[in-house]
Amino acid sequence: MPSKEKTTKSAPKKKATKKTPTAKLKDEIKSLKSEAENQSDRYLRLKAEFDNYRRRKQEETSNLLKYDGEAVIKQFLSVLDDLDRLETASAENGESNKETLHEGIEMIVNKINKRFDELDVKPFTKPGDTVDPELHDALMMRSEEGKAENEIIEVFEKGYRYKDRVIRHAKVVVNQTPS
Repeated sequence: MPSKEKTTKSAPKKKATKKTPTAKLKDEIKSLKSEAENQSDRYLRLKAEFDNYRRRKQEETSNLLKYDGEAVIKQFLSVLDDLDRLETASAENGESNKETLHEGIEMIVNKINKRFDELDVKPFTKPGDTVDPELHDALMMRSEEGKAENEIIEVFEKGYRYKDRVIRHAKVVVNQTPS
């Protein structure tokens, strides 16, 4: 029996093609151009993303400033409602309920002061304090015996501080000794 031997024909080996220096440079240029396009694309996408971010932040800031006092207004709406109810009760009851009206006004003032405390708004100035030009506007000068020079005699309007800033100067009458 004839033996079946596997005979393998070897395929002719391809010669390794050696690239010329020009071909190598062309391949490198092509690679670098591709990399430059990728980098340019990444840069444009990043720039667009940053522009969108900046625009969103600008809109947020604009809306924040536009509606800055919204929370404060919401807190004082209930006080306004109380004043409306007080006005209605006053019109209905007339003179017969002076004490009840006084209590209603006192409750509303207390509610306002509570809101001011929550917001860190503090009133300042009372009769007997010494006038301070940084805090007080002297509307009038009067002379009263037994009072010190530049002592506040009367307060027309209280002054208010918001945190560490004076938001309204107090309007006062100041004792001035005759010279």
